[in-house]
Amino acid sequence: MAKKSPETYSLASISLKAVLVHTVTYFVIGFISFSIFDYSARYADPMLGNYMRQTTHPLVAAGPMFQIFRGLLFGLVFFLLRDIYFKKNGWLSIWVTLLIVGIISTFGPSPSSFEGLLYTNVPIYFHLIGLPEVVVQSFLLAYLTHFWVIHPEKKWLSWLFGIAFGFVVIMSTMGILAALSILKVPA
Repeated sequence: MAKKSPETYSLASISLKAVLVHTVTYFVIGFISFSIFDYSARYADPMLGNYMRQTTHPLVAAGPMFQIFRGLLFGLVFFLLRDIYFKKNGWLSIWVTLLIVGIISTFGPSPSSFEGLLYTNVPIYFHLIGLPEVVVQSFLLAYLTHFWVIHPEKKWLSWLFGIAFGFVVIMSTMGILAALSILKVPA
């Protein structure tokens, strides 16, 4: 099947793919990072206790489902810049944009950003420990969304991300129910 030219990609197609890829990669990389970097203990640290919600909070469990909205915003930007982003090696342009605007040079004092380093009392190790998570997740978002958009004939991607997205929603729902003590999780 012939590839589409960037001008023919629709807002709905790009946005849906961005939502699915972002939500799934956010959950997977977040879960791996949560396990490796022991976020429960780090967020309970008195230095961060007033800055970050504890990992047992219902909103933290709901976090993956809120990524649907962020994915829609990413999709809108990807659509507006489709002539640049969805050509050969366009994933690199997406990733560099995400790294610079979304991570390193945010407008507010976010963790791992210049502003965060300058204007927060959060220790430098906290800024650094979260950096691999957001760098890897932004890479996967850029590469996989780009690949899927320019290869619409690869129906297996639709199945893979659709099933994975459903799994993320179920896991997030179970996390919310557990955080609200509606679902009992064995210790």
